[in-house]
Amino acid sequence: MNRSVGILLVGCSLAAAAAAAETAAERGQRVVHEALQALGGKAFLHMADRVETGRAYSFYREELAGLSVATIYTRYLPPVPGKLALRERDAFGKKQDSGALLFTENGAWEITFRGASPLPDLRYTNYQDAMLRNIFYILRQRLDEPGLAFYSQGSDIYQNRPVEIVDITDAANVTVTVYFDRSSKLPVRQVFKRRNPEYKDFDTEVSLFSKYRDVGGGAQWPLDIRRERNGEKIFELYSESVEINQDLKDDLFMLPSTVKMLPKGH
Repeated sequence: MNRSVGILLVGCSLAAAAAAAETAAERGQRVVHEALQALGGKAFLHMADRVETGRAYSFYREELAGLSVATIYTRYLPPVPGKLALRERDAFGKKQDSGALLFTENGAWEITFRGASPLPDLRYTNYQDAMLRNIFYILRQRLDEPGLAFYSQGSDIYQNRPVEIVDITDAANVTVTVYFDRSSKLPVRQVFKRRNPEYKDFDTEVSLFSKYRDVGGGAQWPLDIRRERNGEKIFELYSESVEINQDLKDDLFMLPSTVKMLPKGH
């Protein structure tokens, strides 16, 4: 055996031994922080707002139920442990004149030419729950949150690619399981379960992320996002452009003072 091969084998053995010495918590924390660096590190953390424009599809029982050009405006607020610190406005139509959805830390509304109607309580609650467990929101807003814990489930193969699987659990004992590509370190899949109040069982919510691009200053963001519930496709977003740090103003995330207020669920 020549000297260089011997050194390489020793190095591999030492790396394997070091990995084996990690606890599941240490490995989980390492994988999550590697993902943050892969997403751009400081550039990702300094993303104050984001504008995503593309085609949004909604599905019911695997059948296309809606299609629209969508522009999604998102702005981050100072983090509050256990609370959603984000505002989002989804505007529909090429000229953004086909209605909108508005989500804030205090409520959510559907806005049409008729006026603004508060969204049903369950829909708003589910939105908050899904956002709090979204891996990008966790990495941007929750990593310093007290009680947040990481637990590695080890490595596996997902769609013919090696992945690292990590459970992320918060102080309320709410868990999301995230699959990270072992090569790129980026999130490719997340899974969590939510209790269904109607059937008294659990819905399995899955999100898939792909087609990452540099959206400014080294920050990475997926252009293609797909969501499934209990194995059925419910939403897809194919972004044609994503821009960050656009200095989005407060009035974008407020109901117009002249808008007619409609009853909830109208």
